[in-house]
Amino acid sequence: MKKKVVSILCLTTMLMAVFTGCGADQSEETKQTDEVKETKQTDDGVRAYVGGTIFESSLDPIKGAMSYGYPFINEALLEVNPDSEYVGDLATDWKVSDDALTYTFNLKENVKFSDGSDFDAEDVVFTYKTVKENQANNENVDLTRLDKVTALDNHTVEFKLSEAYSPFLDTIAMLQIVPSDAYDSELFDTQPIGTGAYKVSQYDANQQIILEANDQYYGDAPEIKKVTLVAMEQEAAFSAAKSGELDIVMVGANYSKEKVDGMTATNFETMDVRNISLPVNPTMTAKDSEGNEVVVGNDVTSDKAVREALSIGINRQEIIDNAFNGVGKPAVNFTDNLVWASIETYEDGRVDEAIKLLEDAGWEDSDNDGIREKGDLKCTFDVYSPGGDQDRYNLAVALAENAKNLGIDIQVKTATWDEVTTLQNTAGIVWGWGQYSPTVLYSLFKSDLFLTGGYDNVVGYKNDVVDQKIDEALTANNQEDAIAAWKEVQKIADADYPELYLVNIEHCFFINDNLDISMDTQIPHPHGHGSPIVCNMKDWKYK
Repeated sequence: MKKKVVSILCLTTMLMAVFTGCGADQSEETKQTDEVKETKQTDDGVRAYVGGTIFESSLDPIKGAMSYGYPFINEALLEVNPDSEYVGDLATDWKVSDDALTYTFNLKENVKFSDGSDFDAEDVVFTYKTVKENQANNENVDLTRLDKVTALDNHTVEFKLSEAYSPFLDTIAMLQIVPSDAYDSELFDTQPIGTGAYKVSQYDANQQIILEANDQYYGDAPEIKKVTLVAMEQEAAFSAAKSGELDIVMVGANYSKEKVDGMTATNFETMDVRNISLPVNPTMTAKDSEGNEVVVGNDVTSDKAVREALSIGINRQEIIDNAFNGVGKPAVNFTDNLVWASIETYEDGRVDEAIKLLEDAGWEDSDNDGIREKGDLKCTFDVYSPGGDQDRYNLAVALAENAKNLGIDIQVKTATWDEVTTLQNTAGIVWGWGQYSPTVLYSLFKSDLFLTGGYDNVVGYKNDVVDQKIDEALTANNQEDAIAAWKEVQKIADADYPELYLVNIEHCFFINDNLDISMDTQIPHPHGHGSPIVCNMKDWKYK
């Protein structure tokens, strides 16, 4: 066992640049500014509202915390850089065997956890073994293909896989390391010990998380010594920003045109898309994985002509303008800041072409009520906005209004996430996807996942060639072949239009004008509006 050194983190000074009064000479102004900075050194640091999701689950990496890669408390062996490439974090370098079954990582030396204990290969082995032995407690990091993890020496770790699995580097980047000697499952829910630039000094459930600089951190010490993440409703957070109580505030796109004195509204690039699933089967009964008979399918969206007409006929920019005040980018697939994402595109707003598709498929508006029909079947279907998400609801409403130009009637409704599980196989659902790993394509399109539970392949998509390409991508022994196969998956599946992609959203924040959050080191934000802004917290500075 490693010898543990317990240290006490003393609160260090805070630095904050503020505007000084006009009319002072330069030396006096500098003196006043320095005095204000000195005062702020013992003040509250940065206070931020980044949404509530960080309070909704454990902070323990063993249970899947921070799996999208926010290494401010704990760190993984790899991290994503601003170009969406994997680079070393706790690892210096790595190599993969020719058969893609063995991954060997060399680790950084002279790294300590925030409790003063040394980081070494034993901690990596412990972390991975603990997750694998308790896989049911971590739905974000899948280690089922990990056969064995071994410490070759204090700073070298070897992973053996049971079969080639090309997304394993994605997995490595998602699992942050905990100390083998100090790990406590209950304690780490709120007080994890890590190697990152910050540590939790206070956790008040559903109120605030206070982070202080980790004086054991091996890298450059963060300039901002204290960051408080607060829990509150978005409207209350926006009001707190207007009253000067917060330095960073996550807002929905509907707030993007608002003005706040001393703060600037800033939009962040993301890999986060919003799409609507369109069931591809007609209404029928089927058996789920437990043998229960369930109703699936939709007689309107099962017609490919309807799905394609929506995809090419709607005007995404108009929808974004109406739903999000113009914040976001039109999307017809996943975002091009992902190496595996399709870059194929097409023009939308082709109303005449979409109408011809519908008419050729037998959809006519014979009674002139603005809604097409085929025989007795009206071209109408439900779309549900889940989880009380106002932005998703606004998006669905804007889509419904735009679809009227095609004679398609979309009824927008709301549902809880529990209700979604009973609705997703028969109606449209507004989804949010955005992650570094291409396994999202497996979840969306692998045929044998239909009716297996969760949110996998909810539309009932089935294509044998797509299944084959997914298998090829997962088992490829090099990234080039894997990426090529993933792109083929999208090319084939997208031609069937099982998903109506609408927007690559941009995350909106109001940021204190005296705060520099280092836009150059922000990574493209994954799904989860709010928390991703903390990805580079150690680089934040006062202006």
